[in-house]
Amino acid sequence: MRVLVPILIAAAAFLPGPLAAQQGSQSVIGGEAMPAVVATPEEQPSLDELLWQARPLVVFADSANDPRFRQQIAELEEGAAGLEDRRVVILTDTDPAARGPLRQKLRPRDFGIVLIDTDGTVVQRRPSVTTAREIMNLIDRLPSRRQETGSRRP
Repeated sequence: MRVLVPILIAAAAFLPGPLAAQQGSQSVIGGEAMPAVVATPEEQPSLDELLWQARPLVVFADSANDPRFRQQIAELEEGAAGLEDRRVVILTDTDPAARGPLRQKLRPRDFGIVLIDTDGTVVQRRPSVTTAREIMNLIDRLPSRRQETGSRRP
């Protein structure tokens, strides 16, 4: 049985506050311990590893110094507890030149976020900074989330 404790994954070098402090904490995916903050894209789990286990939220930017990227990470930090309750895993890619697996699969342009449901379908793409509350509201309207919570509301 695979156990998943939601994790926040981001480039630790630029993160202020709580996420940077969590760098030594551990989370579990598939029985393997992982740090709560993963500094390099090579250490991030693949989308296939997260299938049926979590809802990846991928944050793309052309640089870790992009003000929109920093603002998006700050917004996600504010809503970390609610996102964790919804099994959201935050993945980042701030190096377009590396053409990592996330960029190859999702093909972003400039800054943007991509929310993926537990079944691997892309739920939404947004080219602007989005609050954690907006993301949580979107997730709460998904059929998979309503099934998780036992809600019958449309």
